[in-house]
Amino acid sequence: MSHFTTRPELCGTFGAVASTHWIASAVGMRMLEAGGNAFDAAAAAGFTLQVVEPHLNGPGGDVPILVARAGDPMPTVICGQAPSPAAADIAAFTALGLDMIPGTGLLAACVPGAFGAWVTMLRDHGTMRLRDVLEPAIHYARAGHPILAGAVAAIASVAPLFREEWQSSASLFLPGGDVPTAGTLFANPALADFYEGLLAHAEAAGGDREAQIEAALAYWYEGHVAETIDAYCRMSEAMDSSGRRHGGLLRGDDMAGWRPPIEAPLSIEHGDHTLFKCGSWSQGPAMLQALQILKGMDIAAMPPESPEYVHTVTEAIKLAMADRDAWYGEGLGGDVLSVLLSEGYAAERRALIGQEASGELRPGAPGGVLPQLPPVRRRGEAGTSIGGGEPTMAGERGTAIDRHQRGDTCHVDVVDRWGNMVSATPSGGWLQSSPAIPGLGFALGTRMQMFWLAEGLPSSLRPRTRPRTTLTPSMAYRDGRPYLAFGTPGGDQQEQWSLLLWLAHVVHGRPLQAAIETPAFHTDHMLASFWPREADLGTLTLESRFPEATRADLVRRGHALQVGGPWSEGRLSACAFDARAGGLLRAAANPRGMQGYAIAR
Repeated sequence: MSHFTTRPELCGTFGAVASTHWIASAVGMRMLEAGGNAFDAAAAAGFTLQVVEPHLNGPGGDVPILVARAGDPMPTVICGQAPSPAAADIAAFTALGLDMIPGTGLLAACVPGAFGAWVTMLRDHGTMRLRDVLEPAIHYARAGHPILAGAVAAIASVAPLFREEWQSSASLFLPGGDVPTAGTLFANPALADFYEGLLAHAEAAGGDREAQIEAALAYWYEGHVAETIDAYCRMSEAMDSSGRRHGGLLRGDDMAGWRPPIEAPLSIEHGDHTLFKCGSWSQGPAMLQALQILKGMDIAAMPPESPEYVHTVTEAIKLAMADRDAWYGEGLGGDVLSVLLSEGYAAERRALIGQEASGELRPGAPGGVLPQLPPVRRRGEAGTSIGGGEPTMAGERGTAIDRHQRGDTCHVDVVDRWGNMVSATPSGGWLQSSPAIPGLGFALGTRMQMFWLAEGLPSSLRPRTRPRTTLTPSMAYRDGRPYLAFGTPGGDQQEQWSLLLWLAHVVHGRPLQAAIETPAFHTDHMLASFWPREADLGTLTLESRFPEATRADLVRRGHALQVGGPWSEGRLSACAFDARAGGLLRAAANPRGMQGYAIAR
């Protein structure tokens, strides 16, 4: 069966890069052409994304990374999701009169983990020097890049806040006091200066590549960066989404000694493939759970545009996400997690899927242990303000997609000619998340908003604990070898859109580009991970490219249907190493949003 797509699926034998921004993809390919491997390329692309997509990620943010070296039996997780400060506990927020952690400002800052994760990958798996992979980011920060319309919209939405409250951000993002114009060159010389200073410090450690990287890590987590962040959080207060000004809890002592944990991934077998995800500190297990449920549903017989397919996949997602909300977090025990991912438990959950749409949150009881959900706020109960949400697409409130959600995420995949592979989902530290720190040129992240201020949950706030992040790169092996790296921005929708790509490609046999372009959908039937943590139960949003008959049938089944634009769901990208085709490399990227691109040769 032929599949017509808006773009070709790119193939080659030398290397492939796909990301959410064309400049980052080009930078990654430049590293491969200069003799680097997939890990060098991914690090350079990641640092570039911080510059060219400043409304979607930043140096003060987070990044979970899946890395696979050709020949390794499984990938490795480099966890760039760093922990909460030592002073961050429920009592500290209760004393401030807060029942939710604000989505913006300084209170929600964790230790910034992205830098540590990128350079740890470079140190352990790459071949290039830190200067080599940082120079493209420095160039675009110094000389400028054509600023995206999305970045301009984000700056415009918070311009009054910048002018009135966050003057350090105004000095960076309102040049001459004005919102920049989309498509014009936009620079961040403060960030370029900071990175040049970091490199000077690193290179003072001598000519050894690894010694320079270690010096850079120390500069960040024990030296100048930690000292500057400590002083700023102690001495400053920032207006946040609570409507009040608060200082930060993050201190230099929280950063000292932190390095990204290196962990084994979780996995399930799915046909000829093994699918790998990050642990329960991410939402990654939800995709594994949903696939276990769908194994017994004959999903291959349901065309992806059919109402049976949309309904069945949506109901499986609802069940997996209910378990996410009740069980996931760094506090989740291994015994419970193994039950959640088991085929026996999936069969119990599968039995709950009927012909009608479910309208309640239905977490399971793995091993007979009763679930405990956090407080449920239905949409609209908490009010709205500038918050810390992580959507991918934006529309007006009350329509299919909500313009009041803020912030987002990036993604990058790389595979090289040797079969090394990377999938990474950087986010946080958005320009609109927190005031820019003078002298550094970037803002802190607000990932701590994903903790609950309720006792006894795996995701309850605790000191020096990783929040349960939405960031969720994906990787698959086939025939025991690295095969596919993929992912998407999108907050609570990341797992859903990644699942759709997997089903379209692996179950229905569509090529990567066709799988990405298959009409997509998502549900908000879950507890939102971002402030103000609202649930929109029963909703199902799908692209208008779905047939009218499919829409009508879904309404008949009881779904609260909302229809978005024809290309409004997700920003997926993917790279593959096809050993069955003699080592052919493939790459594909999303046409939605008109900025993601893949490169292969």
